[in-house]
Amino acid sequence: MDSPIIKVENLGKKYRIEGSFDRYSTIRETLKEVFLTPVRRLRALAQGQGVSDAPETFWALQNVSFAVQPGEVVGIIGRNGAGKTTLLKILSRVTNPTTGRVVLGGRVGSLLEVGVGFHPELSGRDNIYLSGAIMGMKRAEIARKYDEIAAFSGVEDFLNTPVKRYSSGMYTRLAFAVAAHLEPEILIVDEVLAVGDLGFQNKCLGKMSEVARSGRTVLFVSHNLSAIATLCTRGLLLEKGEIVFQGNSSEVISQYVKLTRAMEPQDLSHRLDRKGTGALRVTRFYMEDEAGRILEAAQSGGCVRFVLEYEGAADTPLKEVAGHIMVADGSRYRLFSFLSEIVGEPFSSLPRTGRLICRVPELPLLPGNYDLHFSCLVGRQLADKMHFAASLVVAEGDFFGTGRLFTDRDAYGNVLVHHTWTVDTENRTF
Repeated sequence: MDSPIIKVENLGKKYRIEGSFDRYSTIRETLKEVFLTPVRRLRALAQGQGVSDAPETFWALQNVSFAVQPGEVVGIIGRNGAGKTTLLKILSRVTNPTTGRVVLGGRVGSLLEVGVGFHPELSGRDNIYLSGAIMGMKRAEIARKYDEIAAFSGVEDFLNTPVKRYSSGMYTRLAFAVAAHLEPEILIVDEVLAVGDLGFQNKCLGKMSEVARSGRTVLFVSHNLSAIATLCTRGLLLEKGEIVFQGNSSEVISQYVKLTRAMEPQDLSHRLDRKGTGALRVTRFYMEDEAGRILEAAQSGGCVRFVLEYEGAADTPLKEVAGHIMVADGSRYRLFSFLSEIVGEPFSSLPRTGRLICRVPELPLLPGNYDLHFSCLVGRQLADKMHFAASLVVAEGDFFGTGRLFTDRDAYGNVLVHHTWTVDTENRTF
């Protein structure tokens, strides 16, 4: 096996909590503190209280170790505050680690949050050359790529304008174009899909796929689980500054969904990894039984109701609404779908808020964990679509009513189907 192009060993990053920083003091206040500090110490000791001058700190990363082989595309996911961006900043040499070390085997191109890497007073053209020079490229190398960068960014008409006058979308377009086209051996991308229109996001995904196919290494942080599943061969799951799971992308996504379900209510209103016009937005997605009780686990062969709570846009009537729920196994294989239109149940008109309910009288799945995706149409246009919106846990159940339980998915597959067997005693031949 080749030597890793990225090797991270026992990485840690400690920060002082913002509230523990002292403000700037006047000379009078400083002298006052010099005389009063010993008095406070003596008073605290007399009252039996401990004295500590150590500022309050927290570890944004701790004991992080992993290796990345050349040509791998690795997705890094986790909840807000898990340490993803801190890790990328250390790998990009924007900040130094407190403990541990990072060994990089090639030039690094980074696209972190908007504002990192460009000088605001310089023009777009100058920042392209500056970024290339920082990566160690010669001017002639950058010049060969200049026209391609300009065309991809879509801001050719503004390359002589200082970037401080760019909108966030223009800034991100140019920053991604520079990072992806200057041919770094390692490309580090943080949440590029959170900014920009749908067309630009698709261009970014296409370019990252092209970069990966060329044999370069990509580290990709995103809350867009569909993009992680599509682009990445492997993933890391961060929680509270530590790696809690490593594996292929589908396994990591499944673990992330389980972690999120266990620790937070399934509020989908703030999820960014969705598509559609926004005429309707699903805010919660869950399962309940016939009595309306929310289910943590459904039963094989039992009745389950899939509930999509929604909110419509204030200025758009909800006419000709259709719902679609798709069930997939842990390897992202699509098992089956529930579509309101195909069963002849269209919704000609809906109130602005409400619940779409899909009732399944007998859930035809073996015990296991499954992923749920949904989409909703309004007026035959996609209004809202989200992958990995919820997890479906299926427990054992007597699907066939025979007292026999089928639990081995490797032996029997995922889906149960009602059927009958008969014997033909006439020995017919054809």
